[in-house]
Amino acid sequence: MTYFERMRATREDKDLKQEDVAKMLNIKQQQYSEYERGLRVISIHYLTEFCKHLNISADYILGLSENLEYPKR
Repeated sequence: MTYFERMRATREDKDLKQEDVAKMLNIKQQQYSEYERGLRVISIHYLTEFCKHLNISADYILGLSENLEYPKR
């Protein structure tokens, strides 16, 4: 599974619309849609914000781990 497929699946699992996530990231829905479809590469800044807002691990999104949870400190 690609990182953008994991982004979409995670968003859908949390019952959020693309528009909801775009607002969290302070970007337009169209831009977020392009991230999810793999038409635009998401920047580290927005990936970090995405993971923080959805409380998930960036390693999971990037396919480096199967652990979905955000690491505890």
